Amino acid sequence: MAVKDRDRFSTATRLKLLGEQTAARVYRSQTKRQARRSRLTGRAALLALVLCSLIVALAYPIRQYVSQRAAIADLERQQQQARARVEQLRDLKARWQDDAYAKQQIRERLHYVMPGETGYVVIDPDVAKQSRTDLGVATRPWYANVWDGVDKSDHSDR
Repeated sequence: MAVKDRDRFSTATRLKLLGEQTAARVYRSQTKRQARRSRLTGRAALLALVLCSLIVALAYPIRQYVSQRAAIADLERQQQQARARVEQLRDLKARWQDDAYAKQQIRERLHYVMPGETGYVVIDPDVAKQSRTDLGVATRPWYANVWDGVDKSDHSDR
């Protein structure tokens, strides 16, 4: 043990111990500084800047692309509706080529009757009354109608 005690108090051992303690302190201070230092490096900042500019640069073209795709879809829908309408009109034209269909439509719409038949027209009484009141207003002079309008508005205020 005497050799160990003597080594413990020797200058070389003390210097070695001092060096190790100093190295440990320096290592601890560096790790504290690194922990406090921001993780955002220059490369990361440049990468973030490039990504942001790409996003900004591509935002408008992507919006245009999406809106144009929507317009194309709308036009395709309109084209489909137009094709369906053309098919309906072709069917109607083919029906009108048939003489029996044409006669049926003429009899129904124009109230035609075949020779020897008696045609009847049924008039709805409510519609007849309404048309008579419209005729009464139409046969009067214009200034009488204006004066009636003034009287009606005067009575509505009371």
